Amino acid sequence: MHDRLASLYPQHLATLRERADKALAVGGFDHLVIAAGTPLRKFLDDQDYPFVANPHFRHWLPLTGTPGSWIVYTPGHKPRLVFLQPEDYWHVVPAAPSGYWVEHFDIEIVRDAADAVALLPGASARRAIIGPECPAVPGAEANNPQAVMDYLHWHRSYKTPYELELMREASRIGARAHRAAEQAFRAGESEFGIHMAYLTTARQIDAELPYASIVGLNEHGAVLHYTHFDRKAPAQSRSFLIDAGASAAGYASDITRTYAAYGHAEFQALVDSMEAAQQGFAAKVRAGQSYPELHIHAHHVLANVLHEHGIIRMSAESAVASGVTAAFFPHGLGHPIGLQVHDVAGFQQGEHGGTIARPPGHPYLRMTRVLEPDMVVTIEPGLYFIDMLLEELRDTPAAADIDWARVDFFRPYGGIRIEDDVVCTHGAPENLTRDAFALT
Repeated sequence: MHDRLASLYPQHLATLRERADKALAVGGFDHLVIAAGTPLRKFLDDQDYPFVANPHFRHWLPLTGTPGSWIVYTPGHKPRLVFLQPEDYWHVVPAAPSGYWVEHFDIEIVRDAADAVALLPGASARRAIIGPECPAVPGAEANNPQAVMDYLHWHRSYKTPYELELMREASRIGARAHRAAEQAFRAGESEFGIHMAYLTTARQIDAELPYASIVGLNEHGAVLHYTHFDRKAPAQSRSFLIDAGASAAGYASDITRTYAAYGHAEFQALVDSMEAAQQGFAAKVRAGQSYPELHIHAHHVLANVLHEHGIIRMSAESAVASGVTAAFFPHGLGHPIGLQVHDVAGFQQGEHGGTIARPPGHPYLRMTRVLEPDMVVTIEPGLYFIDMLLEELRDTPAAADIDWARVDFFRPYGGIRIEDDVVCTHGAPENLTRDAFALT
């Protein structure tokens, strides 16, 4: 893995330098200054929230735990890393930079945040400073110029081979941990116990994961962002939904699986139908595919799944037009993924900004662009039995074409979501998630 990353990193850095040159020219700046950021302080406390480095910083370097550090890039010059290594006996001090990337940077180590700022281009320079606005760093406050951000975000959609290799690794870690979670479910563990099995196998603590894991047994699968973790196992585990990822040098995987307990054949059949549908959508991650059109196509396919299992009696066209499918599938088909789980530029019209609106009636879709090679997106259709949405559906004319006895039968299982991370290529898509599971 190390040798592979070492061979890919120089071209990755060359790509970032080329993009930075153009972004600075568009914005009228001479220097790109990127803050790693500093931790946010908890309200009325002397403790900080877990540190998450600025994704722009992580884009250049495989460093995730170096608060107070900076990258400075000036076109035509070797990029600089101003590395904060404080003298501190309260916390672990970051180790001196090492690894396959260090030869590509001029590195200056400082002991104090003020010394780091002193090494940045001065306030009179035309500098684009990218970083969080809070907490502000005196003398180097972020300005996040829109023209620069738009250009960088647009091109960040296209992953380099180096980035894809890290995303493959994040998927491999996540897939191994998912296998452990399924085993814990089959063994009768509680949600908390399943989560602990996941963390142990991933060898990552909660703060290191790219997002808070969702581990839901039975009805809890109907809560889209369920993060409660019951400590006691239910009397009977009927179903299990886990949405959990892993990190590799700041890059994320985002994986969801749903399982039926042994002996629950009808719910297993519904899971199997959703599995087949999801794989059909993933196969359509190809250059030129409109993501919103794929999302709407998914609604029609899921309407057929609902019909096949006796939940609705109407046609797919009627189910979509009347909003019935939206009650069972209330979120978007997926989103861009990379340095962030919900990565940037999903709605962006071009490298100079602009917005592509969501299609009417689909307010939670997180991507509206046309797919192009080197983009990575999630494909995560869902089918849920959510009390609030079902009660609203009962008050519509379409309620007459719904078999409410079938709905009540499936309600104790919560819901189904199956999610893969898929790379758009010049040909057939690369399914990072399925490839990772094949190795476990």
